[in-house]
Amino acid sequence: MTLDGTILELSDVSKSFGEGKSLNEVLSGANLKVQEGEFIAIVGFSGSGKSTLISLLAGLTAPDSGAVLFRNKEVSGPGPERGVVFQSYSLMPWLSVRANVALAVDAVHTGKSKAERAEIVRNYVEMVGLSHATERRPAELSGGMRQRVAVARALAMQPEVLLLDEPLSALDALTRSKLQDEFAVISSKEKKTIILITNDVDEAILLADRIIPLTPGPKATLGSSFEVKLPRPRDRAEMNSNAEFIRLRGAVTEYLMDLGAGRSAEGAAAVTLPNVVPITQKPAKLPDAYARKAHSAIEKSYVEFFEVRKVYPTPKGPLTVVDGFNLKMNKGEFISIIGHSGCGKSTVLSMMAGLNPISSGGIILDGREISGAGPDRAVVFQAPSLLPWLTARENVALGVDRVYPDATAAERRDVVEYYLQRVGLGDAMHRLAADLSNGMKQRVGIARAFALSPKLLLLDEPFGMLDSLTRWELQEVLMDVWKRTQVTAICVTHDVDEAILLADRVVMMSNGPNARIGNIMEVNLPRPRSRKELLSHPDYYAYREELLDFLEAYEGGANPSPEHLEAIRAKRAARTTLSAQPLKKQAAE
Repeated sequence: MTLDGTILELSDVSKSFGEGKSLNEVLSGANLKVQEGEFIAIVGFSGSGKSTLISLLAGLTAPDSGAVLFRNKEVSGPGPERGVVFQSYSLMPWLSVRANVALAVDAVHTGKSKAERAEIVRNYVEMVGLSHATERRPAELSGGMRQRVAVARALAMQPEVLLLDEPLSALDALTRSKLQDEFAVISSKEKKTIILITNDVDEAILLADRIIPLTPGPKATLGSSFEVKLPRPRDRAEMNSNAEFIRLRGAVTEYLMDLGAGRSAEGAAAVTLPNVVPITQKPAKLPDAYARKAHSAIEKSYVEFFEVRKVYPTPKGPLTVVDGFNLKMNKGEFISIIGHSGCGKSTVLSMMAGLNPISSGGIILDGREISGAGPDRAVVFQAPSLLPWLTARENVALGVDRVYPDATAAERRDVVEYYLQRVGLGDAMHRLAADLSNGMKQRVGIARAFALSPKLLLLDEPFGMLDSLTRWELQEVLMDVWKRTQVTAICVTHDVDEAILLADRVVMMSNGPNARIGNIMEVNLPRPRSRKELLSHPDYYAYREELLDFLEAYEGGANPSPEHLEAIRAKRAARTTLSAQPLKKQAAE
């Protein structure tokens, strides 16, 4: 440790890969000083050089210029004083949990006795909650359990600095939140210096003493530092009532969004959307009496789920996944469905899309019962499902050519190009789908769905495979395009912020099996919405707290009482009423 307490330092570090035209300048002039015992979170966009940065700190790669210093000595390679946990688990598949951890312990602690080494292994396997699974092999473990093994292995080496390279990004939201809590406990027990690479601002605030954004590449560098002054231990639901959390979250988010906004600009010429009507929306001639009676009902109950059930046969008997799902939606309404894994969210969406038969009950769209898939319902899946040998433009045109058979070729071309430009792909529409990033592929999927002018837009965790910062960008894109079309939409998500940003109402599902609607929260926030505007709205964190409390109430398969759920609703209602009082008073004056 240096005189000023620095244990690890980056001094004007730059790193490039390739040469000539293929030269990729990843990092440029990165400077960082980490104090002993400090927990640092570095947040950044995909492709900004986060993993390159962790490789430099670990000594797995050398800088082109500048230096990485550990206790004021230049790092020349990996060492046991710096333990690393990667996004991928990198476990030996033929070894048990205990043997995977012991492999590292035996290599590092050569001066200790066999009994001492065995005790180190036992201690850290117990610390990560895997005492019951010591003899299991990686193939027998869930993703979250495998990552626990990787953490135990790194801790058991007893390094002075722990380097975490997006260790939780591949996990589902519930598993991720549980491991975040475990990291917080381990951090307080071990008192280690920790550097966490993440794309999740909430994860950074929950765990870190200091948050440092990494600017977008190429030539990425470390930006402004944000100190986290929240007391420990930190509770993710309770923090939503903390003024410092709200201020810090808004400041970090706005800083990152401003960085992202400057990455690229759309330079293509504007295309005007032609006034053409898809075949699915051409009005059929109905008897006058029916039309008069149906008009009001269709506007107010444009979509209706009536006692919808889904039952799967299993060797142990029928399994009811969704049991009595009832919901009515108005035309132009946007609904989010949220809940824990296995609660039937995607099952409801797939039945609405006509891709999964309904066991009983019925679904009505625009006065007609759903009986199969059709172009009146456009679906955006988590994986965009593009044809890789076609360009972005050709992938969108496939559906447009079918849905607009009476439009001219020029009109169909304009529909395709209008929506590709709206999602920021005006300059990339002629690139093959195989050559696009995951974020760009999902933009094509969004453009394709809107270009069909469907009666109902169905979104099945459309941004679930993307990093948080890319997800923010595409949520803004989705909101921008939706406000122009006002298409009726349902979005399945596990992201609390996404659910509030998009929806007029958030439908919260109870746990499966036999899942049903546990609560419906009306989101009375002004439209059009943007993430920046919501962060400054006095009611936003009240809605956020209700969703987090609801998810916590159902955590681990729990079945909360009606009184518990009502208390959650009442807490949010009281908070939003209080925040609205000054506004009402001001309006009266």
